[in-house]
Amino acid sequence: MLVTVTSALASLAPVHAGDAAAGKQKSAVYAACHGIDGITINSLWPHLAGQHAAYLVKQMKACRSGERKDPVMEPMAAPLSDADIDDLAASYASQPPK
Repeated sequence: MLVTVTSALASLAPVHAGDAAAGKQKSAVYAACHGIDGITINSLWPHLAGQHAAYLVKQMKACRSGERKDPVMEPMAAPLSDADIDDLAASYASQPPK
């Protein structure tokens, strides 16, 4: 019984514990589209600042796998490791939304 409860509680823990500082460095390549601080100046691309990390992770992984069809983002996400994605998500999530 205790193992079941412990397992259930562990599944509620945050899955995405990226390094926001590392993500900030990695995000430089995405600044042209998504802005330096995740606030884009072009309405074609979404603001990433303040988005939930879990949402960003899900979307980046979907672009990387090709599950989400986006001819611009698929090649940008393809070389990202899970750690890269977690770091980028942590960075954008830590920034204030517009």
